[in-house]
Amino acid sequence: MTLEFFSATDTGRARNNNEDSVAIHEPSALVVLADGMGGYNAGEVASGMVTSFIKTELGRWLLEASDSASDGDVRRAMDICVDNANRAIFNAANSNPQYAGMGTTLVVGAFRDGRLLMGHVGDSRGYRFRAGRLVQITHDHSLLQEQIDAGLITPEQAAFSANKNLVTRAVGVEDTVLLETHLHDVMPGDMYLLCSDGLSDMLDDDSIAQVLQAHESPEAAGVALIDAANDAGGKDNIAVVLVRVRGQSVASRSWWPFRR
Repeated sequence: MTLEFFSATDTGRARNNNEDSVAIHEPSALVVLADGMGGYNAGEVASGMVTSFIKTELGRWLLEASDSASDGDVRRAMDICVDNANRAIFNAANSNPQYAGMGTTLVVGAFRDGRLLMGHVGDSRGYRFRAGRLVQITHDHSLLQEQIDAGLITPEQAAFSANKNLVTRAVGVEDTVLLETHLHDVMPGDMYLLCSDGLSDMLDDDSIAQVLQAHESPEAAGVALIDAANDAGGKDNIAVVLVRVRGQSVASRSWWPFRR
């Protein structure tokens, strides 16, 4: 299989600074997205720290581990890297008053041998677009999602809630953090989208699916998604990472050639 990557962030139409961060480590087929929070520029510090740390440390581990690493090994490595990043952000926030209270959401995906291990913290999302159907493959760690899960409100009511941006889990806010991870099969023709809530709050799933259906390349789809979110109001920073899967599965390979 061949993976094609695209990533971008946009300030949006209502903010003056950009607290979203993205990173791609193509040799290890690793993608990372984060949406920071905190006063002054603390949010962008937190998101930049977590994407840079995971790209460097997990990317290096994935290359060194090669074929010998099991899915469980990759999951443990991802947990350890996120825990180390969490501690680094937490310590920075507690040693510098300027960064007090900073934190960040996180989505991280590692593609290997026809599978995707995706981990997430907070309300930034991962989606799979397959055969014209968009499926959210992460579960928001947010007050709003907890209310939906408890049957207190419907998803339709949630779209108009005042509690949209209250996350129940974030990287760097406490000395420990729980990363939720799931393993997914990957098929040729799939498109995977990671995004911040600056996209998902502006566009519903049907609108996102329509954009992905209309654009073949990750770059064209990514630019169109950002434009659509801005056209819908652009009320927050917008971050997207897109990965297109092409070609035939080769069972003997543990990673694939890459191109943008």
